[in-house]
Amino acid sequence: MYELASQNALLNFINPNALYDPRCNGYSHVAVARGPGRIVYVAGQGGEDAAGGLSPVFARQVGQAMRNLRCALRAAGAVPADVAKLTVLVVDHSPERHRIVTSAIRETWGDAPAPACTLIPVPKLALEEMLFEIEATAVLAG
Repeated sequence: MYELASQNALLNFINPNALYDPRCNGYSHVAVARGPGRIVYVAGQGGEDAAGGLSPVFARQVGQAMRNLRCALRAAGAVPADVAKLTVLVVDHSPERHRIVTSAIRETWGDAPAPACTLIPVPKLALEEMLFEIEATAVLAG
């Protein structure tokens, strides 16, 4: 088992040796939050721009959703390294879409330990044109 400490002293990420190494897919198996602290819940962020427009291109929606996620985190005083858990929703999930999502997550987290993550293939999202949505739970010092 190996533990990855993040720069956030309240979060540690664990990937037990008995489980496969998920880092190549941009996540960790376990996130441990140590209190006291503040928990930040970011609602699902889609690929809408500030005017509500959505590109029909999956990769562009993912890129915009990641920018939206970073914006929402900043509003709460958080950064991606503070995120303990992600939930990702993908319409018409495929190996190509999985590669796009994994790449975007790895780019956003860089060298920081990636959060625990669940990817859920779905038939549709809230808006007909939405192809991707990502929500996050972050942990900050009190």
